[in-house]
Amino acid sequence: MAVRIVTDSSSGLPADVVEELGITVLDLHVLDRDGREEASTSGLGSLELAAAYARQLERGGDDGVVALHLSSQLSSTYSAAVTASGVFDDKVRVIDTASVGMAVGAAAMAAASLALSGASLDECQAKAEETLRNSATWVYLHRIDEMRRSGRISTGTAIMSAALLAIKPIMEIREGRLELAGKTRTQTKAFAKLVELVLERTKGEPAFVAIQHNDAELAARQLRDLLEEILPAGSSFMVLPLTGALAIHTGAGAIGVSAVYTAEQDTASDEQPSTLPAE
Repeated sequence: MAVRIVTDSSSGLPADVVEELGITVLDLHVLDRDGREEASTSGLGSLELAAAYARQLERGGDDGVVALHLSSQLSSTYSAAVTASGVFDDKVRVIDTASVGMAVGAAAMAAASLALSGASLDECQAKAEETLRNSATWVYLHRIDEMRRSGRISTGTAIMSAALLAIKPIMEIREGRLELAGKTRTQTKAFAKLVELVLERTKGEPAFVAIQHNDAELAARQLRDLLEEILPAGSSFMVLPLTGALAIHTGAGAIGVSAVYTAEQDTASDEQPSTLPAE
């Protein structure tokens, strides 16, 4: 049997990767506000998480579960997961990812690949945590309305939101929260800034870059092409849609960029393409 990896739908993992690596993805709840256009979301509860963990422990022969959910600063899911894990002694390891999107997805992929090779629960947890430490996530917002309504931006940024309505902000996940990383007035300038941010963080090493988009596939591929020109050979890319909770809170035209930038991750992608697949 093998250690089981559990994440939620905010990780953005594509179905083929989930199936190949045996990852369990739990759907966050999307709420329709009495048929109005504005939808909302809610976190997973401790009872449903406990049931999911129990099923995975049974499937894995009690080898253990590594649970990777979106940042505790963005959802109640993490605290519910900690509560749920308490009934399983030390068999369920809940990691506060302090992130969202494909940074979490990449950590789940790396841990799952290691689990399939027979690694221990401690080793799988350490791999997931290492991947998260060596990753960064930015979100380009075509508009800020949805994010402002969701309350998932920092207080300082919320105060500035009226001024931000006229620009194209770039947000970054910092210590689990969305903080303003740059202000631009056009998508072209926003993409140039994103390339600069990715290049600065990767420090010239090969990287895995996932670009998620909300109904903006052409723009996402344009950004992929820009990054492909500037990042070293051996870097890999994935372009996929933002769905569910992330799509609701970022709004149409939004693009998320997650980069995992350690040399170790690049080596893993060469040996096991499923860990960091190219698009």
